[in-house]
Amino acid sequence: MTDKLEILNERLFAVDAPTLFDAFADPDKLKHWWGPHGFTNRIDAFDFREGGSWRITMTASDGTDFDNHSTFQEIVPTSRVVFLHHLPMHIYTMEMSFAPEEEGTRLHWRMLFEPTEENRQLEKFIRAANEQNFDRLEQVLTGHHEEL
Repeated sequence: MTDKLEILNERLFAVDAPTLFDAFADPDKLKHWWGPHGFTNRIDAFDFREGGSWRITMTASDGTDFDNHSTFQEIVPTSRVVFLHHLPMHIYTMEMSFAPEEEGTRLHWRMLFEPTEENRQLEKFIRAANEQNFDRLEQVLTGHHEEL
């Protein structure tokens, strides 16, 4: 139980846990799928260790840049990543877990926000955007993504 606004998404991917984990842990792969449809990414910093900084510039299809800054809080290779997203608009904690199953690996995303009215209004949008992230990740994993 939490007093935070909790947004949950999950999907089963037909790859093993190390492959799925690497799609996040490798910034050259991550830049191809992070964010909803229509965004391109430039990763400016990716210090993938606990306490390390992650800076990504997400560019919308209209050319608007969104500079994002996060700090890695927990990394358990092939099974878990937790980071705190500081900027630009929404402060949240993202918990990602990679759970092996017979058919592949289930990726669980748990986002925790302050339960503000603004965040509650964005909840459906964020949940849908996360599904678009998963769609893009699926394309990277199957080799069907476009080069950025």
